[in-house]
Amino acid sequence: MTWIEALFIGFIQGISEFLPISSSAHLIIFERLLNVNTGGEDLTFEVFLHIASLLAVLLFFRKDLFSIAQGTYLYLVKNDHTSKAHFRFALLMMASTIVTMLVGKSLETWLGESITNTATIGASLIITGIFLILIEHGVNPGMRGVTEIKWRHALLIGLGQALAVIPGISRAGSTLVAALWCGLNKETALRYSFLLSVPIITGITILKLPELASQFSSGYELQLWLAFFSSFVFALVGIKWLISMVQQAKLSYFAIYCVSLGLVTWIFL
Repeated sequence: MTWIEALFIGFIQGISEFLPISSSAHLIIFERLLNVNTGGEDLTFEVFLHIASLLAVLLFFRKDLFSIAQGTYLYLVKNDHTSKAHFRFALLMMASTIVTMLVGKSLETWLGESITNTATIGASLIITGIFLILIEHGVNPGMRGVTEIKWRHALLIGLGQALAVIPGISRAGSTLVAALWCGLNKETALRYSFLLSVPIITGITILKLPELASQFSSGYELQLWLAFFSSFVFALVGIKWLISMVQQAKLSYFAIYCVSLGLVTWIFL
């Protein structure tokens, strides 16, 4: 893997991580098209780039995350009942994350090696396109705010996020569909979707730490850091872009892109 390829792969992962087009599918497709050796096995390299995306979310939503952490601390330690809403929000995200991990692991086991073949990826990208059409034209956003999220909503959104373990299914798209279907307004659905990426990426990173350590003895250290930096920068761009596109109701463009790429992948790759 050259440094140019590293920068390009970082760009692909970063820009697609928070756009509803599936970053994992794009990484697999472009790595195979470019015949790039990432120096690792399975999804370890992708997980390393996900850390860059995690840092982008932490930076962009630092005020929200600080408020949740501070509120949880005040409620648990100081018994401050005015902070109960923040504590409840943290519990809701935890419930969503547990569902994601349990169902996602079951899906990985069930699909086995077929989870990363091009037929699965192509079909999944088409499904993501359908998700996006539903967001734009089939699912009317509700009026529920943060304090009106129910436990069943958290479980359903976690289930939607679990589907993203399949390359081609967009995490952003599936969680947004689930959140809007639950009656959340667009602002709350976006906020919940982005913040929900924090615990799941953190958990996956911790599980992959031994394999990540081996990556830095593979002779690709410079390329890894170039890809990491590129992913971080373009993840920030992707976050701002998705928020703007959802608010302006322009997700149909992404839907057309996903369906087109899915068909090309399915038929030609």
